[in-house]
Amino acid sequence: MADSHQTLRCPACGAEMQKIFVPAQGVNVDICTKGCGGIFFDNREFQMFDEKHENIDDIIQAVENNDFKPVDESLPRYCPACGAKMAKNYSSVKKEIQVDECYACGGKFLDHGELTAIRNEYENDLERTNDVMKYVYNEIGVELIHKDTEEAKRRISPLQRLFNKLVGL
Repeated sequence: MADSHQTLRCPACGAEMQKIFVPAQGVNVDICTKGCGGIFFDNREFQMFDEKHENIDDIIQAVENNDFKPVDESLPRYCPACGAKMAKNYSSVKKEIQVDECYACGGKFLDHGELTAIRNEYENDLERTNDVMKYVYNEIGVELIHKDTEEAKRRISPLQRLFNKLVGL
């Protein structure tokens, strides 16, 4: 979804969000500067800011030295761009940081401090990708082992099955 020029309301605290233009990436990011300090990224914007080498000086400047109000993270949140209910998902396979995602328009909302925490999870995208591959391999690998074991059990001949029963296998 393309960045709208309309003013958005924060999905966490309801305050009006401020559009901060980030010249390095050429996008507007919506930041709750007068409420909770949350950040809303339109579809595909988040990937421009999630690694340590990507410049977030404009975002930091917008949120530094502010005393943000706390929010109840257990309450449902609705996308400020399209109004759909947002889903909570982990930012990575490490399952340490939860972000709010909109499945309708692809937007992401991060509570105050989560962008920095996400950027510190991995040094770069290659490290993140390797971690995902390890996770997938472990999950699928275990599943394949169980499947292979079950298949091997089905292929045992009746004579072998009888022998296994007699010897206690």
